[in-house]
Amino acid sequence: MLASIIAAFKLPDLRKRILFVFWIFGVFVIGLHIPVPGIDREQMAELFRRTDLLGLIDVFSGGALKKYTILAMGIAPYINASIIMQLLTIAVPSLEQLAKEGEHGRKKIAQYTRYLTVVLAAMQAAGMNSMLVRMGILTATPWHFIQIVVTLTAGTAFLMWLGEQIQDKGIGNGVSMMIFVGIVASLPPQIKNTIDLVRGGAYDVVKVIFMALIFLATVVGIVAVQQAQRKIPIQHVKRVVGNKVYGGATSYMPLRVNSAGVIPIIFAISIQMFPGTIAQFAGSGKFGTAIQNFAKSFSPGTPIGAVVYAILIIFFTYFYTAVQFNVPEVAENLKKYGSFIPGIRPGKPTLEYLDRVMSRITLGGAVFLCIIALLQYWSPRITGVTSFYLVGGTSLLIVVGVALETVQAMEAQLLMRHYEGFIR
Repeated sequence: MLASIIAAFKLPDLRKRILFVFWIFGVFVIGLHIPVPGIDREQMAELFRRTDLLGLIDVFSGGALKKYTILAMGIAPYINASIIMQLLTIAVPSLEQLAKEGEHGRKKIAQYTRYLTVVLAAMQAAGMNSMLVRMGILTATPWHFIQIVVTLTAGTAFLMWLGEQIQDKGIGNGVSMMIFVGIVASLPPQIKNTIDLVRGGAYDVVKVIFMALIFLATVVGIVAVQQAQRKIPIQHVKRVVGNKVYGGATSYMPLRVNSAGVIPIIFAISIQMFPGTIAQFAGSGKFGTAIQNFAKSFSPGTPIGAVVYAILIIFFTYFYTAVQFNVPEVAENLKKYGSFIPGIRPGKPTLEYLDRVMSRITLGGAVFLCIIALLQYWSPRITGVTSFYLVGGTSLLIVVGVALETVQAMEAQLLMRHYEGFIR
């Protein structure tokens, strides 16, 4: 692997792409330390100590939310906008037709996604500022309030632009890389905080080592499942065009065990944490107290909440897999182009076979996502270490998934130049 990295840096164009990505990372880290004025830092830190959910969200922003910097909203509004547009593409016929128009259609949908990102970022920034003003953490006049909303919205738009620059001039998926660097940037403070607590006697060294072993085992499990796939053999019918014969070969249709990626966890946690979000705005009255109690009882950290969380993840895994892999369309395309699965008749039998296979392997992927998602709540209770948020959950799944995608993208660049790749 080291020899391959050295070989990659010897190629001028590939070295330029890699260095460009690191340059973007540097710009991102600088933005993490430009604070928004008017924030009471001590009260903000106290709010994060009281609310575990905010600590988990802060991991995705690279610590920008806790510091309330210009990048506090992170790239999350763009992710939400992308998910909404994907669902609308299925539900709205005009958008579905636009998606099938090739490069032009994709550009228009990308443009709509950017507009929706700005709207969602502005709404999220306004909501967050209102909550902080109500709690006495943020002091702002109406004009100052508007300025902060515009600044935070511009920060999200800037991150979206940086991601697109990585996509065009760097390596890997730009938006995924921005999420990746945000999570990784939060690691040093977490590690330092954990070491300080160990030195102070708050944590036992054995428990910290046990937590590290759980972390490594989780990474290995994520790599294994993310790379796992079921290969369906496809036989192509021979066709004679002029004096040449085409087709007749056998290929494979790879069906991934985890086709939905991290999206089901994001959907599930958004729904389950919705009562807690309302409770933050409801105040301390009877209604607010009732919602807070309801939110606590259905938190993923409780037994009932864990069951609800797992059911939501399984449901959204099947739902999003069906969105990503349209079984009737795939079966129809196989029949249309004269291809078939050996031993399975084209048409309805092929559809039923693919549906049965996808249902079985998707169940394995859904159970895997449940374990990973709940691990971030179980691990602190098992080990007693609560200062390290990257054990299990969405964050670790994203970090490992993006790292695998980036390595594969770099491998593809090396293979095009006849170099030995990273993955064997």
